[in-house]
Amino acid sequence: MSIQWYPGHMAKAKRLIQEDLKVIDVVVELLDARVPASSRNPDFESLLNQKPRIFLLNKADLAETEKTKQWIERFNQEDIPAAEVNAMSGAGIKKVVKFIEEAAKEKMEQLQRRGRRPRAIRVMIVGIPNVGKSSLINKLVGRSSTKTGDKPGVTRGRQWVRIGKQMELLDTPGVLWPKFESEHQGFHLALTGSISDDLFDWVDVATYFLDYLKQNNFSRVKERYGFENPEATPEELLNQMGVKRGCVEKGGAVNLQKAAYLLIQEYRSGKLGHFTLELPEQAIE
Repeated sequence: MSIQWYPGHMAKAKRLIQEDLKVIDVVVELLDARVPASSRNPDFESLLNQKPRIFLLNKADLAETEKTKQWIERFNQEDIPAAEVNAMSGAGIKKVVKFIEEAAKEKMEQLQRRGRRPRAIRVMIVGIPNVGKSSLINKLVGRSSTKTGDKPGVTRGRQWVRIGKQMELLDTPGVLWPKFESEHQGFHLALTGSISDDLFDWVDVATYFLDYLKQNNFSRVKERYGFENPEATPEELLNQMGVKRGCVEKGGAVNLQKAAYLLIQEYRSGKLGHFTLELPEQAIE
């Protein structure tokens, strides 16, 4: 199964981002700490490479701490400042302002040397759908200033928000790219909620995830779902889970769509524990 999603409004959003960059001092790119590689939009590399940039690994509370540190080290090696945050709880938010001020320092000093009047730092927040851009802005501002939601595509237009006199933030719509390089990216983005739930088959994504768990973290979910045989196929494991979770219909058949939905929602909410699906040394094939 190949998962792709690039609606028309994303192409328009990309054009608007390119236009707005003319007045931007610093770009903050949000990544999903569970899938840092898959949530890094390759189109941004050429689009934003002339601007000081910061990476924030959001939803760090759902990822594995040590693996998040590895990713931050990797980005630092690329000379990109990076930090972990939780835009919902506010963890790590205080350091974000310091990162932005440091990234904008050279530009602000240039303006001062030219005799320009002091002005607020202009910051663009970018990322893929449902990665937490609006929630981040709300935490930075300290109030609910932008629309937020737990599904991709909530923010459709440009929104400027001011933080005191020192900073102006531009929220942008979530943008993917026209074609994912591999099926793994599509599955990872579907699993973490960055692709509309209407565009993929829950069973396909759930069995993909169960195959990952078999190879990497079977012991962590074995007891929770009553799995007994690590040699069982992902389809058999999903069926076993459906029985344990009461997804059995009249006649004894397991409703696999319901079981798959429960599994994916438990992963997204963190009820399964912390899982980082990608490591810096692993290429996305």
